[in-house]
Amino acid sequence: MTTQSTQPDLLYSEAEDDLRAAVRSLLADRSDTASVLVRAESGTPYDPELWKALAGGIGAAGLLVPEKLGGHGASHREAAVVLEELGRSVAPAPYLTSSVIATETLLALDTQTEAVAGLLTELAAGRRTAVLAVPLSASHDGHLPVGERRITGVADAAVADVLLVLRTDGLYAVETANVTVEVLTPLDLTRPLAAVTLDDMDAATHLADTETAEKAVRRGLLAGAGLLASEQLGLAEWCLEETVRHTRERHQFNRPVGSFQALKHRMAQVWLEVVSARAAARNAADALATDSSDAALAVAVAQTYCSRVAVRAAEECVQLHAGIGMTWEHPAHLYLKRAKSDEIALGTPGRHKEALAALVDLQAP
Repeated sequence: MTTQSTQPDLLYSEAEDDLRAAVRSLLADRSDTASVLVRAESGTPYDPELWKALAGGIGAAGLLVPEKLGGHGASHREAAVVLEELGRSVAPAPYLTSSVIATETLLALDTQTEAVAGLLTELAAGRRTAVLAVPLSASHDGHLPVGERRITGVADAAVADVLLVLRTDGLYAVETANVTVEVLTPLDLTRPLAAVTLDDMDAATHLADTETAEKAVRRGLLAGAGLLASEQLGLAEWCLEETVRHTRERHQFNRPVGSFQALKHRMAQVWLEVVSARAAARNAADALATDSSDAALAVAVAQTYCSRVAVRAAEECVQLHAGIGMTWEHPAHLYLKRAKSDEIALGTPGRHKEALAALVDLQAP
């Protein structure tokens, strides 16, 4: 049941600021841009120790899980802060896929059942990861791969312990040891994709009936799209800050290039867009946290806007770094690739714009 819409709170609480500081410190220590570059180029971007520290040490994996199931009983607002910081560092971690989408899907089921409660407890503790077996491009109001034997484009499947699979008779939990996971070559090297072939469903655990399962999956994808905007916000913020830093230090004609009017105008425009993106992302996180009746509307607005801001900021970062930004050694390309990948993740901006038009009863031209 959704609540009546109320005035959204876009400000960060003290607890959220403390959480941000802890996550940023951890990522600076274990996932700086140099180490992310090295791991991305090696083809094995994930750092198990980073995930162990983030999920279990800080407890980020259990933010959305109730305390009675071993979580922290926090909300989407706190999870959004974690994703902002992960976006700033383009850290290869299955947080969005496991701790948000899969967890939110499970929370929409009957958490009194042993299978669901047990899996949520394991996810909250960071002992296991789960991934919803749908393409990264799947949207909450679009086609779902019900009953498909081979599913292509599943993000983070290579590091998941459990897959949540939609079948014609409901939702199942399948150990990845019982499926074939073929790692693909993605555009975004920090969020690998895979093709999943469901070989053996005999050992799968049935979690919910068909109707409940589809509603739960769509809820998980809606939450994922809403909080993806926070990742895009963090990415855009880093790109802007790095660009400003570089143009202050880079000199031409005995002046910082950032003092040239044309460049100042470009960076000022990105700053305005980032500020607006922050408002949209925070509104979506708050709407999800309060279970607002306007949650779908807030998510559509956030994704329509934040997706394009992230791409714009990343493109400007590459352009205003000039020749340096075009090199493989500089991390700018990782941010551009993540931004382009996120742009089509969980629904394209165009699809969200169509959903937005339908929600406000605005006819397309």
